[in-house]
Amino acid sequence: MHYFKIGKLVATYGVKGELVLKHSLGKKTALKDLEAIFIEEKEDSFIPYFIQSAKIKNAEEVYIKLEGLDSRESAHILTPKAAWLPQEDFKRFAAATAPIAMLGFTMVNEDQELGEILEVIEQPHQILCKISLKGIDVLIPIHEASLKKIDKKSRKVFVTLPDGLLDIYTDPSKEKD
Repeated sequence: MHYFKIGKLVATYGVKGELVLKHSLGKKTALKDLEAIFIEEKEDSFIPYFIQSAKIKNAEEVYIKLEGLDSRESAHILTPKAAWLPQEDFKRFAAATAPIAMLGFTMVNEDQELGEILEVIEQPHQILCKISLKGIDVLIPIHEASLKKIDKKSRKVFVTLPDGLLDIYTDPSKEKD
């Protein structure tokens, strides 16, 4: 199963074990009919936490009550952990226009396929997309100057990267001292 990171459990709320989930799904959501969120306990090992209730706090946050967490202390152990959704659930809840919707797309520079977008990190003036290039995690900045086109049908993001950007990650002669 393929999982997508949607945000982070940022705080506890109240005394009954509720949490605040800060997400980047691109729209207000109460996560209606979602059974569970997943927490990555160790790399590629996702544990489901079943949702008892969820309600909208604002455009980027949801109050969420998870089964088995009945006190502020029990909920606190999950902060600040990342929250993940399986691919099918992710597709239901992510706004098509949200940057996070690029997860799972293939990034293409000029005519070269670079790899699958594994994470989308939103920053004030740009978006960073994490891909794996020859086994190395690479952060690619996406902004007005570098983004050429997003093809939703073929699930590809076309970019024109500055000369030398990928060399920083792949050229051994550029190693830092």
